[in-house]
Amino acid sequence: MAAPAIEPNSSFDPLVELNGLWTPELADRYLPIPGMPPAKYECLDGKLIMSPREGTANMFAVWTLGKRLERAAAESGFLFYLTVSLQLDVKRWMEPDFAVLTRPGRGRTWIPANEALLVGECVSPSSERRDKIDKSALCAESAIPYFMRVEVSYTGQRVDVELLRLEDGEYKRQATARNGQTFETELPFPLSLDPAELLEP
Repeated sequence: MAAPAIEPNSSFDPLVELNGLWTPELADRYLPIPGMPPAKYECLDGKLIMSPREGTANMFAVWTLGKRLERAAAESGFLFYLTVSLQLDVKRWMEPDFAVLTRPGRGRTWIPANEALLVGECVSPSSERRDKIDKSALCAESAIPYFMRVEVSYTGQRVDVELLRLEDGEYKRQATARNGQTFETELPFPLSLDPAELLEP
């Protein structure tokens, strides 16, 4: 689909004019939106969804967990990425907080869903429902084998980690733990940790 031409000094607003039409091609051309604060750009059925960037508690948890996942995934022949633009459909994409892929990205911007082995989200207060429910449903619909959810409460000094495995089109709980317990799984690769490690000092 050809992107609309923008005349100098025109009043074209991509957030308005492209609502319901967003595709990766249009995202490459118009995102990020000039003048807007830094945001995570995702898309559902052509409608752009913008979320603020994570706070330090979530960033620390993702970074710390990522170091564990990177080693564990590599030992089984997979590759860990902190974030990717994961294309679920022509007008659907998401930016998970982390992902394990079955093949290298090799500099690509858009990664097809069928190359994702595991997708992970660190639940954010600003998008709690989407992170807890909607995104896992989209990943299940796209047949992504594993979904990991991390929820951090810095004020409550609590971390919950949950790994879901796709069975018959739905995610079933594979492993779960809270700080002070041991999170352990053999699939999709061996991993063992105390979620307390993910708490920001």
